[in-house]
Amino acid sequence: MDELVLVLNANFEPINVCNSRRAIGMMLDGKAALIANGRGVIQTVSQTFPLPSVIRLEHMIQRPRPHIKLSRREVFRRDNYTCQYCGRKVLNLTIDHVLPRHLGGMHIWTNVVTACSTCNHQKGGRRLEESRMALMAIPREPPASARYIFERHLPENVEWVPFIAGW
Repeated sequence: MDELVLVLNANFEPINVCNSRRAIGMMLDGKAALIANGRGVIQTVSQTFPLPSVIRLEHMIQRPRPHIKLSRREVFRRDNYTCQYCGRKVLNLTIDHVLPRHLGGMHIWTNVVTACSTCNHQKGGRRLEESRMALMAIPREPPASARYIFERHLPENVEWVPFIAGW
C-alpha cells in the first residue's frame, strides 16, 4: 500500500505523487479515476480493487506554477553531484557561494554551486577572479518541468513516462 501513484490533473498535467492507499481512497470517494493499473489488484473480503499506478482527478485543480525550492539536496541534484570547479564526482561535496555572502552574495540559485572540499578550501572567501578559478557551468535555477520534478521516481515507475513527457 506504500507504492507510489502519479496524480494527474483533469487536463492530464502531472501534479503530485501519493501512495496507493491515498489513491484508492480518492478513487472510492469519486475524486479521481484510474488511468493505469500496472500493479495488480487488492483483494478484500467482498471486493477487488485495482492497485493504481496513475490516477486522474475528476475536477481541475488550479495551482500556482511550481518552482524548485532552493535546498542543499536540490543544488547537488542540479549540479549532478559534481564539483563545479574541478569536475570530480566525490562523496564529500559542499555548497559554495560564487560571490561569498560576506561580500554581498545572496543565497539564490544563481550564486550557489557544489564544490569538493579541496576546491572550496582553495577558493576560500574570495571572488572567482581573485582565486583564479572558473566554473564548469553557469549556475541557474533548475527547470520546474514535470520531467525534472518527477525524475527520481521514473526508474521504478516506467509506466509514468508517457504522462510526464511534454509537461
